[in-house]
Amino acid sequence: MVTTQAKHLVVAINPSASFGSTRGVGPRVMDALRKLGHTVTALTEPDAKSLLAAARAAVATRPDALIVVGGDGMVNLGANLVAGSEVPLGIIPSGTGNDMSRGLGIPLDDPERAIETLVAALQKPARVIDAMRVSWPATEGEPAGERWSAGSMSAGFDAIVNERANSMRHPKGPSRYILALLVELVRLAPISYRLAFDDEVLEIEALMVSVGNNSSLGGGMKITPDAKFDDGLLDVMIVTPLSRLAFLRIFPRVFAGTHVTDPRVILRQAKRIRIEAKGIVAYGDGERFAPLPLDLEVVPGALKVLV
Repeated sequence: MVTTQAKHLVVAINPSASFGSTRGVGPRVMDALRKLGHTVTALTEPDAKSLLAAARAAVATRPDALIVVGGDGMVNLGANLVAGSEVPLGIIPSGTGNDMSRGLGIPLDDPERAIETLVAALQKPARVIDAMRVSWPATEGEPAGERWSAGSMSAGFDAIVNERANSMRHPKGPSRYILALLVELVRLAPISYRLAFDDEVLEIEALMVSVGNNSSLGGGMKITPDAKFDDGLLDVMIVTPLSRLAFLRIFPRVFAGTHVTDPRVILRQAKRIRIEAKGIVAYGDGERFAPLPLDLEVVPGALKVLV
């Protein structure tokens, strides 16, 4: 029998997890932790804004861990609350993409195994990984800001699709993203970028610019397949201009990470990156950040995770 030292744990549950097939995951997590003698502060707020406020207040009490139940958006929320602190982040994946869990080796589609992994991780030192500190200047309609991204940043075609989908009221669910993808595929056109990687500046026409601290984004697309959480570097993947047909041919290869062998794909690694382009809103960990330009900096050891 495992001897468990009682801890104070904050469990934040994605508001959308109250519906659908994942609605029972949060209560199962809390029940399992309480049965082991832990003190659990459960955050089950009705919307994302309320959850962020409640989680910020709870983390200010310096719990032994913040545990998020949800997908990459919840991981991003958690990372922005505990990055740079001694509070570790636990993850129970119950979202759509779950790329951070995938990259960290947390069991997917099996809440019981994920809970077992979390329980075991609470008994040992947390894993220390890097995170991206992202900042941007004030632009028309958008104030200046700074935010953490744990796994990825998108600043090209995939970000455009996200922005389109978020502007659509109908249809609901995954079909909205499929429709947004089809609309933007018809509009596919090169974007003029100015990219700075440490001491290198690259002015280039491209369709996609993605930055990874994690190897995948978008539910298993290995956009930056060689990215590592703890190497002190950010991996950059650039897709130069392609026809729609060529783009459709290369796109499926991202799930295996073999797209990087195509000569029209450019790879870089850097500690600091600046991305400039007109009319593009960047997304981090699947969440809307801000219009370009953005400055990205890897912060080694910024985040402690329970795995």
